[in-house]
Amino acid sequence: MSSSSRGCRLQLPRPKTFLGLFSVQTGSEVISLALLFNRATGIYGILTLFTGYSLSALQVSLYVLSLLVVAALGYLIPHIRKQSPLQNLALAWLYVIDTIANVSFTAAFATSWYNAALHDPKGPAGAEDTNAKASPSNGEVQHDDGQAAQANAGVGVQETVVSMSLVVAFTLVRVYFALVIMTFARMVLRRFADENASQTEEGVVKGTPLDIFAVGSALGDGWKGRLGRVLVSIGRGYWLGGSKEDEEWAQQVSTRFRV
Repeated sequence: MSSSSRGCRLQLPRPKTFLGLFSVQTGSEVISLALLFNRATGIYGILTLFTGYSLSALQVSLYVLSLLVVAALGYLIPHIRKQSPLQNLALAWLYVIDTIANVSFTAAFATSWYNAALHDPKGPAGAEDTNAKASPSNGEVQHDDGQAAQANAGVGVQETVVSMSLVVAFTLVRVYFALVIMTFARMVLRRFADENASQTEEGVVKGTPLDIFAVGSALGDGWKGRLGRVLVSIGRGYWLGGSKEDEEWAQQVSTRFRV
């Protein structure tokens, strides 16, 4: 009963390569640098505040978040090659949080844009209402105006479908990138746990995951230990647990790509 429930438990995909060509370590570096350049545009957004250009509260919060992400990435990216457990774990959580925030902001902007277009007098809905009010009683002219309004509405629907398709596609790409970074962070944690398993009686080789951020362990002291315990508390089985085959794969990958 318990074994079947474990087998049915949902597990996150764990990519073994990046795009089928590169290691997950190289993928983490490329993805993090891409996010760094992307979020660096927030600096220019903040500069617009000094030019007197009016920004909404949503835009200001997005630019401030971009600056925070840039600062965090500047500190965390060098630790990818160092394979630092805490920093790579923090990088994985940073990318996950940024992905969720990006999807939320995109949904909010899309909703605002849709509502503005819906009530825009020049938009498809507004044009249809205007034509209905301004059209004369001549049946032929009204028929032409109705066709024009339907054509404008069709164009608006097509633009909405294309925009939503692009948003979904970019979101799926971000989810895949997040899985790559999470996989590499997990590999770093498992490698560190394997190397320190001999220092404790409950090692990962015996089937019990080693909590490398536990009090008294190698990484459990000070504020870094407290932060590590908080970060692994959500999804502990993912970060520190796994099957024997997954442990062997992590050891092979870490040995191959260790700097």
